[in-house]
Amino acid sequence: MTVAFARTAEGLASEDALIAQKLEQAQPQPPLSSLEAVACKARIRQLLAQRNAVLIAHYYTDTDIQSLAEESGGCVADSLEMARFGRDHPATTLVVCGVRFMGETAKILSPDKRVLMPSLEATCSLDLGCPAAPFADFCAAHPEREVVVYANTSAAVKACSDWVVTSTIALEVVEFLHGEGRKILWAPDRHLGDYIQRHTGADMVIWQGACIVHEEFKARGIRELLKVYPEAAVLAHPEAPQAVLELADHIGSTTQIIQAASRMERQCFIVATDRGLVSRLRLQFPAKEFLLAPTAGHGATCRSCGHCPWMAMNGLRSLEQCLSREHNEVLVDEELIPRAVRPLQRMLDFAAGRR
Repeated sequence: MTVAFARTAEGLASEDALIAQKLEQAQPQPPLSSLEAVACKARIRQLLAQRNAVLIAHYYTDTDIQSLAEESGGCVADSLEMARFGRDHPATTLVVCGVRFMGETAKILSPDKRVLMPSLEATCSLDLGCPAAPFADFCAAHPEREVVVYANTSAAVKACSDWVVTSTIALEVVEFLHGEGRKILWAPDRHLGDYIQRHTGADMVIWQGACIVHEEFKARGIRELLKVYPEAAVLAHPEAPQAVLELADHIGSTTQIIQAASRMERQCFIVATDRGLVSRLRLQFPAKEFLLAPTAGHGATCRSCGHCPWMAMNGLRSLEQCLSREHNEVLVDEELIPRAVRPLQRMLDFAAGRR
């Protein structure tokens, strides 16, 4: 089974430069005092009711956003459940707290609904690292392959694909396709692609993208932490490098990590994914201890330090502003929607059949 990598050195340099530029522009939301947060949440609840809107938040957003979503009848979930929830909810306005591709996915699945986001500048290194034009050329170079793209991609990249998958369902989809004798073209996360290829044996060519958060987790740091907490179990997202995954007691999506923490008898966990989920785990399982896995560095030497800088752009202030001004609307080219919705719907239908 072959695993090939795409992207020229020039392409890598260009995409890395864009990621660096977007990182410099990412501005986290300033914190509110406790009283300010309470008042802001109350105003947001009123605005949600007035706009016939529902709040959909990812596990990597801050705890204030997550708690407000749940308290107001919205949803806190991984990207697969966010997609399902927005499609099925009767609200005419979806307010997506996450990153740009999540808002685009909501719009593709619900084109008649209005989709707002606290910031349209909240992006993703995987999305930025997989531009639509070179990806279309990559697909054209491998016409015999089933194109499977990760949800962390633009609408234009999704429109080039046969399947869209999230980390919750990616392994199952590729197992299914491999069982049917299909060859796979995978994009964009190389670590998740490698993990899937190792576990399925599928014939895959893989686009060489990576998440700036998960790529910074280091096996050496985890081994050192395990010396201090030898009883700890390691929970890792499959976007992390192979050396990290080899130390993991459980590998899975955000939802699957939560499920593992719930059922495992260990009382201490080292978690190799965004610290937004670590906060969630601490709230959900207060009797257990959760430690963020060590990253590559600190301060200027660390691009993420365990937290997506674009997820950090979602805050109560920006959320209130997008609702009160009714701006930051997510728009998707109408010509792309019919092509992008097919692979998304295929994923949702596959997930429904697996329940």
